[in-house]
Amino acid sequence: MRSLAWLFDLGNPLRLPMLGTRKGEWDKNVVISAIADGVLRSVETVQDTVSETFFEPVIRLGVTGLARSGKTVFITSLVANLLDQGRMPHLLAASEGRIEAAFLQPQPDDTVPRFDYEAHLGALTSKTPSWPDSTRAISELRISLKVRPNGLLSGLQGPRTVHLDIVDYPGEWLLDLALLDLSYAQWSAQVLERIKNRPQASAFLQLVEQTDAQAKLDEPVAQALAAEFATYLNAARDDGFYDCTPGRFLLPGDLAGSPVLTFAPLPETSGMPRKSLIREMERRFEAYKSRVVKPFFRDHFSRIDRQVVLVDALGAINSGPQAVDDMRGAMSEILSSFRPGKNAFLTRLLMGKRVEKILFAATKADHIHHVQHPRLTAIMEALTRDARDRARFAGAQTAALSIASLRATTEETITHDGAPLSVVRGALLEGGEQAAFYPGDLPEDPNHLLNPARDGAENWLDQDYQVMRFAPARLTLKPGDGPPHIWLDRAAQFLIGDKL
Repeated sequence: MRSLAWLFDLGNPLRLPMLGTRKGEWDKNVVISAIADGVLRSVETVQDTVSETFFEPVIRLGVTGLARSGKTVFITSLVANLLDQGRMPHLLAASEGRIEAAFLQPQPDDTVPRFDYEAHLGALTSKTPSWPDSTRAISELRISLKVRPNGLLSGLQGPRTVHLDIVDYPGEWLLDLALLDLSYAQWSAQVLERIKNRPQASAFLQLVEQTDAQAKLDEPVAQALAAEFATYLNAARDDGFYDCTPGRFLLPGDLAGSPVLTFAPLPETSGMPRKSLIREMERRFEAYKSRVVKPFFRDHFSRIDRQVVLVDALGAINSGPQAVDDMRGAMSEILSSFRPGKNAFLTRLLMGKRVEKILFAATKADHIHHVQHPRLTAIMEALTRDARDRARFAGAQTAALSIASLRATTEETITHDGAPLSVVRGALLEGGEQAAFYPGDLPEDPNHLLNPARDGAENWLDQDYQVMRFAPARLTLKPGDGPPHIWLDRAAQFLIGDKL
């Protein structure tokens, strides 16, 4: 009964009480509530579709990313460059002069925090610029564009308003979708096998060995296991790994300390006595799926049309082959989450509305010279090849791109050992001094990275790659220009250009 309780947390006017009812009556109530909820959501979907078709179109753009990928900077720069389109030549509606006006409006979801665009832009454009705080919870922003139509009938039609609702959420939460198809035993076995040789997990694994999973539940023991597991997850993420789920262990918010976040993987045992530690861990794992994961995807994914996934690919390459392979697996899981018509659970959540376009963007392209941008894009394409092929077969459009949401460096060519060397120059994040930086040559063939990653190599054999952390450059913007970027206009054209 507990695992179905999430069906009733919808504010449904047909909700019926569970307490005091016999099992048969309660089962009927579950069915009635589920059907009623489905009918209500179908009506809402039809209303939204009719409204968007005959009145003002709405594009719901989901923005997420893996650790340190720059979601906040992406949204801030995208909005600034849609308000002032002087640096958006590859967004056709802008280069053709068809965007007559752009302005911010209150977002339609009253219960979702507003993305703090003004504060983030202020941090990037101040006299002493700084990177804004990273995404820690879901937020939303609406920008409305008044656009003139193009084509043969453009002279017969006036401008129309297109609303772009940008939904920002942590990528760590997105990876939790894979948990919905796993039992506690399956999840535990996968996690323990994956982390058995990772030094970041040594303290947690030692605690697991010392724990009697069949003993009666002792809350301090459960809390110690959960805390040590969370410590491992944070350390693994800091060292470049991406399989760091459950995501709310990293960003707990108001759930910190609650039982729904007080569990950890344990080895399978021959039995699970009532009131034992492992039985309670299993119950809390199922509660996490039903009370945290399902509502998030049900409530916030049901109307998303387009999705961009930001990836710090250069950071993963710098961390080594194992981090690259881990990133490849994470992106494959993410793309699988958006497959239209394939994932039965996601189909129920979307109520027939699918994610039409998915962009995987390698961020921080300004950390390498532009001659290497095609190589970085090719690496992104290779990392997502299998999953993108499946998504395209199911009807979604996908793309890979290298971008810099805010350009923090300039390019130079210097002489090194008598030969020209293409470098980037910027202010270092720590210390602020100017430095010229050469990260290493990315391979022309992505397999030179992917093969060692798949084979589990510990280090790159023929090349060292480095990443430097740059501070944002001080900006002097001309009227009509947004912040400088690399290929943000191409990303915007792929994601929303057809709707403009």
